[in-house]
Amino acid sequence: MEQKHPIREAERYLENARKILSEKAGKDGNYYNDSKYVRMAGNTAWNGVLIALDAVLDVRKNLKSRQRPDIKDYQAAISRKDNKMTTPLHVAYETLHLYLGYDGNLYYKIVQSGMEQAKIMIDWAAKYYQEN
Repeated sequence: MEQKHPIREAERYLENARKILSEKAGKDGNYYNDSKYVRMAGNTAWNGVLIALDAVLDVRKNLKSRQRPDIKDYQAAISRKDNKMTTPLHVAYETLHLYLGYDGNLYYKIVQSGMEQAKIMIDWAAKYYQEN
């Protein structure tokens, strides 16, 4: 089976999240109408970020078998590579995973902020992936 390019795959996830928002979530003024699709989009974008980060960070190598990494593992790994990116990672995690993915926050500006943070994280990972 052909292995997919992780950065392009992460970008595809982000594009899918945007498509979910534009085609399914329904926007009315400053708010989306359906929290189900906002949650879906937030989780999709967050998974794209994780795919990109896994391509350039050694997070999973240091875990015991079958153990799932958590945000603290990603924060520690990213601080070793580029300490300036710990804040954008934290903001992406809170916005995409918690506010959108769990809470289904309907406010347009928060949703768009989350999509921007995902793009920042994926672009950062792309820069390091090229070096490998």
